[in-house]
Amino acid sequence: MRIALVQQSAGLDKNENVARGVRAAREAAAQGAKLICFAELAFESFYPQRPAGADIIDLAEPVPGPTTEAFQEVAKETGCVIAINLFERDGALTYDTSPIIDADGSLLGKTRMIHITEYPCFHEKGYYAPGDRGAPVYQTAIGAIGVAICYDRHFPEYMRAMAVAGANLVIVPQAGAVDEWPEGLYEAEMRVAAFQNGYYVALCNRVGQEECITFAGESFVTAPDGVVIARAAGGVDAILYSDVDLATTADSHARKLFIPDRRPELYAGWLDKHRGA
Repeated sequence: MRIALVQQSAGLDKNENVARGVRAAREAAAQGAKLICFAELAFESFYPQRPAGADIIDLAEPVPGPTTEAFQEVAKETGCVIAINLFERDGALTYDTSPIIDADGSLLGKTRMIHITEYPCFHEKGYYAPGDRGAPVYQTAIGAIGVAICYDRHFPEYMRAMAVAGANLVIVPQAGAVDEWPEGLYEAEMRVAAFQNGYYVALCNRVGQEECITFAGESFVTAPDGVVIARAAGGVDAILYSDVDLATTADSHARKLFIPDRRPELYAGWLDKHRGA
């Protein structure tokens, strides 16, 4: 099965960004993709690069809403599963959210980023309420998929939760900057997550220069053995294609050894006892 990761820069015109994303999704479908993924806040400016103002709720949209519905139409038209990411408004709260759309255009659900960070150019605590939906795994037309939105990928317990729930592939919509991390560290982190949990990891990164940040691109796909099997160039808009076989996850070390040999009854209670210590 072919998957496609769309790394595209985002201008100030959200409608045009969505239109470009729709065109990219159709192009990916024409190239045989059955799963199409987009980066974090793919169709809007990366708002958290500046501290939040009083009007942030006006920047967000509901789910379902205009952007989700546009990609539901594409999914129904092309028969592709589509994972997008946007700034969601739900009542008085706002979230960093990934709606998951099945191949028939139905909205299966939405993953909300649950760990929220705060440091220069990533002022996310002012924009995002902590997600309240856990680490769902979606049974899609192409297989069982989970989502780790950007910062969530740093938490091994979150990545393991999706494996225990049966995910064969985890999508990581990211907004990663040039020179944000020690070279190779974040990639190694995802390779280890794939190996330890026995699933594919498809990291789709933002790209382009914005007010405070230059986003790196360099999206990649890692197989369950921890090997990178596809990589996009840095600094350019691109669609990264990768052929994956989700059935092979059953034969991974993690599914045959690590996950069956877990003993959560011993350490889960210890973690609860020492929480906040």
